[in-house]
Amino acid sequence: MNMQRRHFLQGIVATSALGLLSPRRFAQAGDTLKVGYLHTLSADGHLWLGEHLGAWKAQGLQLDTVQFVTGLEAYQALAGGSIDLVTTGAVISNFPARGQGKAFLINALETGIAQIWADPDQGIHSLADLKGRQIATTRGTTAHFFLHRALKSVGLDSTKDVEIVHQRLDQAVISFIAGSVPATALWVPFDTPIRQRRPDSLLVAQSSDFPDATVVDGWSARNGLHASQPQLLQRFIRGWAKANDLLTGSPDEALAILAKDKYKEFDLAELKRQYALVQWYATAEWPQYYRDGSVQRWLNQVTDFNQEVGAIKEPIRAETYFDPKPFLDTFA
Repeated sequence: MNMQRRHFLQGIVATSALGLLSPRRFAQAGDTLKVGYLHTLSADGHLWLGEHLGAWKAQGLQLDTVQFVTGLEAYQALAGGSIDLVTTGAVISNFPARGQGKAFLINALETGIAQIWADPDQGIHSLADLKGRQIATTRGTTAHFFLHRALKSVGLDSTKDVEIVHQRLDQAVISFIAGSVPATALWVPFDTPIRQRRPDSLLVAQSSDFPDATVVDGWSARNGLHASQPQLLQRFIRGWAKANDLLTGSPDEALAILAKDKYKEFDLAELKRQYALVQWYATAEWPQYYRDGSVQRWLNQVTDFNQEVGAIKEPIRAETYFDPKPFLDTFA
């Protein structure tokens, strides 16, 4: 095991903290966008491929990037006005449903990246065995949403039948590895340190076995930016499309590029595993899903979850907080 891989979690924390202090900048001229991202393939893959291809620069955009560990911190920064755009997973159905940010661009669908891990030595061998147990995760995220859906499948209620230990996800995983909690719900690639450091752990459930646990990964804009600069968002979408064409049309090439630079902590085989856990669509395929209500339906199922667990009392629906117009005006 190389040192980089061994310290995956510590590296994520350090990089995030440094990023908050001094955002990373690429491109030299043009309109500046401050971009928050999560370091998962379906959240930031387009960002780095766009950089590699010169797609942002070609659109006259300069991106200052800030890494976050979970979407909660990213959207808090967006709501506070310190960043302009964020790319995340399930939290795209959380803060915008409160009127904080406007979703406008979809990267992909998380169909298999959420997982629940447990310690079999503590008597946990199935989802049903989680009743009454502590589970470390981050509330309001992809991991929490999947945990809720998975427990429902065996007649358990995540709000009453288990004790959720709310931690930032990197810390939740560390808690599980250290034996402080008997189970954790996470998303890939946070399974990597568990596989390496707790190989005796049991993968109790993964979202690929739960079709109703699909999560949208995508982009939201600061409310003021969305309202005042639709043309700027369209330029960003054009740059995104160049990256998406490579990611969906030539995935081996795209993943090799990422493995050499932005994803050095993983080898190419691991990146291919992560890629296969996500449903990707070519740019030309997305308009039908923007128009026929599919995107809104996928978003709403996570918004409904937030209402079920009491996180949002009267959420805005995706038909309002998701704006398909910038994308459709660009590619319809």
